[in-house]
Amino acid sequence: MLEIKKYAAIDIGSNAIRLLVSNVIVEKNREPQFKKSSLVRVPIRLGADVFVSGKISEANITRMISAIQAFKLLMDVHGVERYKACATSAMREAKNGKEVAHQISKETAIDIDIINGKKEAAIISSTDLSELIQGEASYLYVDVGGGSTEFTVFSKGKIINSKSFKMGTVRLINNKKAENKAMFKEVEKWIKENTKDLKRISLIGSGGNINKIFKMSGRTIGKPISYIYLNAQYQFLKQMSYKERISELSLNPDRADVIVPATKIYLSAMKWSGARKIFVPKIGLSDGIIKSLYFNKL
Repeated sequence: MLEIKKYAAIDIGSNAIRLLVSNVIVEKNREPQFKKSSLVRVPIRLGADVFVSGKISEANITRMISAIQAFKLLMDVHGVERYKACATSAMREAKNGKEVAHQISKETAIDIDIINGKKEAAIISSTDLSELIQGEASYLYVDVGGGSTEFTVFSKGKIINSKSFKMGTVRLINNKKAENKAMFKEVEKWIKENTKDLKRISLIGSGGNINKIFKMSGRTIGKPISYIYLNAQYQFLKQMSYKERISELSLNPDRADVIVPATKIYLSAMKWSGARKIFVPKIGLSDGIIKSLYFNKL
């Protein structure tokens, strides 16, 4: 007997807010299948507020409420039976983060769970990563967001260590150079310490920017990108102006600036760990939320 359930995830990030609606296909004696039905992304850059002024602006609070109300209507149309809304770095650090979450709940009846970096990494790890990390190989998983980057070291199918750093793309754009340099040094030290005994390590990258670069590469799904290719793309993107990235590469305005610091983070992680290739599965926090919902881990 075949049963199809509708689940949804709302991911409130530092660069954008997303709604993912998935079909969960349940069949007797088979593993459940998770199929994306709809993905809506709204470019509300909360990090531009929080990482500069320390709080979410009134203008963005209004936009968030409108977005969540729209997401609620979309979930009703799709017939979603279960959902979860999670907020990450920007709302976590905002002085008025909890207050905004309460206001949104009051006006939309959608409760927001402001999660820490450790929980964020754990939710993402519950996705289809297991399909990549089987066997004796070692991997450094890198999830680059607008406000933070989560690093997880896997070896022989097990998590060795995991840490969240305040090194997101929006933050890097708004920070002073000295602050960014210090953060890169801290991350370099952590990666080298946690990967020094691992041989033939590969990267697994997640986040909207690496997904965009993978799509631009024309690679077949499942095939990795080499360090050489990623470095060439970084140099290419860096020498283009913001306007050129929009007009010539058709990047969204809120992607055209952050794609450069994001690529630098992935490249740096490859260099410090000694990885020569990066796998780019289409997974992220939203996928993890839906899987965690289904298996009652949230």
